[in-house]
Amino acid sequence: MFGYWIGRGLSLLVDPTIAISFAHPGFKVHALSFDPADLEVDLTGRRMLVTGANAGIGYEVALGLARLNAEVVLLCRSWERGTAAAESIRAATDNPRVHVEVADLADLASARAAGMRLASAGIDVVVHNAGLLPSERIETPQRLELTFATHVVGPHVLTRTLLSALERSSDARVIWMSSGGMYSQKLNLEDPNWEQREYDGVTAYAETKRAQVVLAELWAAKLSRKHIQVNAMHPGWADTGGVRTSIPRFYRATKSILRTPAEGADTAIWLAASPAARELTGKFFLDRRPRLTHFLPFTRESEADRQRLWRLCDRYAKRG
Repeated sequence: MFGYWIGRGLSLLVDPTIAISFAHPGFKVHALSFDPADLEVDLTGRRMLVTGANAGIGYEVALGLARLNAEVVLLCRSWERGTAAAESIRAATDNPRVHVEVADLADLASARAAGMRLASAGIDVVVHNAGLLPSERIETPQRLELTFATHVVGPHVLTRTLLSALERSSDARVIWMSSGGMYSQKLNLEDPNWEQREYDGVTAYAETKRAQVVLAELWAAKLSRKHIQVNAMHPGWADTGGVRTSIPRFYRATKSILRTPAEGADTAIWLAASPAARELTGKFFLDRRPRLTHFLPFTRESEADRQRLWRLCDRYAKRG
């Protein structure tokens, strides 16, 4: 209990400083107030899907859930990389219930097909973690910009396809892995596919991460009567392969203070597994605590724009 109050007190000093709060020192401060009992759980009998789980934060989420005895499905674009990750997790946890499902969320037909296969066997938790940050505009089979398809429309399609399975679960949860980068951008509905603008990968990434938070809130509201919890989170600044290759200047400037991938994964594991998170829905988390979704007034969206995002995702979903 003393550590809890120390952690909360230090958080009041750390949280206004983005660089410290999002980095490794912030995690260490926030972790002082974690309750270890929150993850003293046995997930035997629970089936959990983690997208983009072959490396980085997604791998650590899958590893953490497997350690708690969940059956874990790694949804990956590559069978070879997914199989290698699954074998590594099985060896590290002695949990044989770690499987691979191959799908590309950027291809809506692939996302829908994977969802149909997975729904037939049941799913209790979905962690939308798959992500990328391309340096140039790439178009998907459905003529969507790659980042927007991977982060927004693809997960929307997958969630909708898995609804029947989630409704059968006694404790269904959906978690969207956003990014602190979303704080710099507002919801962009005028040109989400970058057909009218000169492409900027970092801005495209941040815009889609903002859209993920809004979409998670909309899903939470729509599924509240079905008792399906939907939350978004961000992992802080973590040392992953994606950060090193996609934003190398940021990596060089911050590598000494970046979080480990496991630290970035902690809140996703907590949201997926802990009884303490059971009744939480429609919120945005960092380090197991709900956070504001806006720091700047110009990033706020109207309710009309929120509903427009939903209709846009539904319309694009029909292309697959």
